[in-house]
Amino acid sequence: MGDYKIKDITLADKGELLIEWASDHMPVLSQIRERFSREKPLDNVKIGACLHATKETAVLVRALEAGGAQVSLCGSNPLSTQDEVVAALAENGTNVYAWRGQTTEEYYWCINKVLECRPALTMDDGADLVSTIHSKRTDLLTNIKGGSEETTTGVIRLRAMAVEKALKYPIVAVNDAYTKHLFDNRYGTGQSTIDGILRATSVLLAGKRFVVCGYGWVGRGIAIRAKGMGADVIVTEVNPLRALEAVMDGFRVMPIKEASKVGDIFVTATGNINVISGEHIRLMKNGTILANSGHFNVEINIPALEKMANSKKLVRDNMEEYKLRDGRSIYLLAEGRLVNLAAAEGHPSEVMDLSFADQALVAEYLWKSERLEPQVYRVPEEIDSMVAALKLKSMGVEIDNLTEEQEKYIKSWREGTT
Repeated sequence: MGDYKIKDITLADKGELLIEWASDHMPVLSQIRERFSREKPLDNVKIGACLHATKETAVLVRALEAGGAQVSLCGSNPLSTQDEVVAALAENGTNVYAWRGQTTEEYYWCINKVLECRPALTMDDGADLVSTIHSKRTDLLTNIKGGSEETTTGVIRLRAMAVEKALKYPIVAVNDAYTKHLFDNRYGTGQSTIDGILRATSVLLAGKRFVVCGYGWVGRGIAIRAKGMGADVIVTEVNPLRALEAVMDGFRVMPIKEASKVGDIFVTATGNINVISGEHIRLMKNGTILANSGHFNVEINIPALEKMANSKKLVRDNMEEYKLRDGRSIYLLAEGRLVNLAAAEGHPSEVMDLSFADQALVAEYLWKSERLEPQVYRVPEEIDSMVAALKLKSMGVEIDNLTEEQEKYIKSWREGTT
């Protein structure tokens, strides 16, 4: 066994079954793992990973290890770890530090344990690993060749670091790959967010006024799925282009202050802070349900909600009732953390197959590349296209190829209307 700190190693057998199920539904990553096993492109490369410690992540870890990497893993969210899965990883020799229900102090302890491996590559989901390296473990910087970032919030933080010249090694924004943000964020988060809300509440969505705060790729997916369940979907936005798109997609758009008066269920998906504030909560109806599908638990102003409440109690798993002084009840799901991971199981394996195939190939790309400047880079187009092609192949879908005549025409400026 490797070094580990988890909840219960005896859960390993259950974890293996979960990993097996995920692997069976991740054919692209399985193909990459087979090649990695033969070629060993990451032989003896130490990888420090801060990712949601789920069954899909375990499939990625094992693909990297098949390629020769030495992986150390911690969870990127205190409530997203699947304890059975990390037990299976630990029993199989992976260095892993994760358990569901961590305190903030324990969360950062786990990050620092991962950094003890002195990684040459990093994988992050939210940029807490990278920010810890840059603020508290600068001694590691000379050893790190590059890293990757999985989520929108993390990319935003890393680009801010790059603008301020604070970023000291190159990061590839896996989140921005077409095969990641289009499919993972729209289809994956769309479905899994609804799954988390239903598991936590068991309410009927049909007929409910369902407010989606933010109409990026995540918000689009949530709105589409809620509409498909019969909800009356309202979108709030600060970006006029996205707001216009939501209108054109058939949704009502209004300021959150107005939506607060009529909504039954609210989901934040912006990556920003205090999207739902105390002012908004004061306007909400009795029985309103609040959930978050952005990365951190700051989109809903929980301290303001705490101050407004006389009491709170856990009424169902992942659902707390806040009893306000005026008698209203407001229900908060999953402590304001990612509802799709804390109250459900995160994205379906078929979707994570694409994202984690990108992660594996980006790790190989970074290790084989000449040292890059410390900036945030897009995933190379050839990797994005390769992942999409492998996915289509696994689904038995064939597409056309351009003829030589078409290739010549599309690259020429000389031919036009005749």
